[in-house]
Amino acid sequence: MENAEIGVIGGSGFYSFLDQVTEVQVDTPYGAPSDSLFLGDIGGRRVAFLPRHGRDHRLPPHRINYRANLWALRSVGVRQVLGPCAVGGLRPEYGPGTLLVPDQLVDRTKARTQTYYDGLPLADGTVPNVVHVSLADPYCPVGRSAALKAARGRDWEPVDGGTLVVVEGPRFSTRAESLWHRAQGWSVVGMTGHPEAVLARELELCYTSLTLVTDLDAGAETGEGVSHEEVLRVFAANVDRLRGVLFDTVGGLPASGERECLCTTALSGAEPGIVLP
Repeated sequence: MENAEIGVIGGSGFYSFLDQVTEVQVDTPYGAPSDSLFLGDIGGRRVAFLPRHGRDHRLPPHRINYRANLWALRSVGVRQVLGPCAVGGLRPEYGPGTLLVPDQLVDRTKARTQTYYDGLPLADGTVPNVVHVSLADPYCPVGRSAALKAARGRDWEPVDGGTLVVVEGPRFSTRAESLWHRAQGWSVVGMTGHPEAVLARELELCYTSLTLVTDLDAGAETGEGVSHEEVLRVFAANVDRLRGVLFDTVGGLPASGERECLCTTALSGAEPGIVLP
C-alpha cells in the first residue's frame, strides 16, 4: 500500500484537495472510512486527502465513521492531520471569511463513538483495554503554529486561539442555543471537529483544526438564520485561499520522525491491548 505522512480531512465544500492523486481504498477494523484516500505530493511531502462526508457529501455529520477515518489515515503512515471545517461565528466580529485556529474544544454531541478503547471486542477477537488519554489541550501546538504562520504568509490574519463547540447536527442551532454558546465565551460552532481530535490523540497523531467562518450563528445575527446554501457559497468563495494556507501548512510541519510534541506520547504508560497500524 502507498504511504503518506500528512493527512487532510476536508469538509463541506472541500471535496478535492490535490490535482494529481492515487486513489487508495482502505479497510479498517471499524468499518469503511468516508471514502477512498487520495494520495499526492505537496512540495515533496506525501499527503493523503480524505473527504469527510464522502466525495458526494452523502454522509451527515452524525453518521461519519470517525474511527475508521483516523485509523485509515494512520494505516498509510500519516502521523499529522489537518482538519479544515466550516463553522458558524458566535461573535459579531467573527463574520464570514474569518479564519480561526482553535486551541480548545467543547463536545455537545450526543451519539458518537469517541474512543478506540471501549473494551468491546473487534472482529478479529482482539479486545482493547480501557485507556484514558489527556485532552487538556486538544490540538497540536506545532500544527497550530504552522497553520497560523501559513495564514499570515497569505495575508489572511487568522484568529489565534478560541473554542470550537461541536454540536450533533445535522440541524443548525436555535437562537437560544447559540446565545448560550456565546455566553459561555465560546468562539465558533461546528458539527465535525469532534471526535476527530480525540481519536487522533488516542492514535498518537498530531491534529490541527482550521475553522473557516461561513456565517454568523443564529444568536449572533438578526436575520432568518443560516442556510446550508449560504454555508457552501461562502466556503466556495474562500476555498482557493484556504487551499493555499493548507498547502503552506503542510510545508511547515516537521518530518514525522522529528515530532517532539506531547501528541507523540499520548499513550505513554498505557496498555491499549490493540496494535496500532
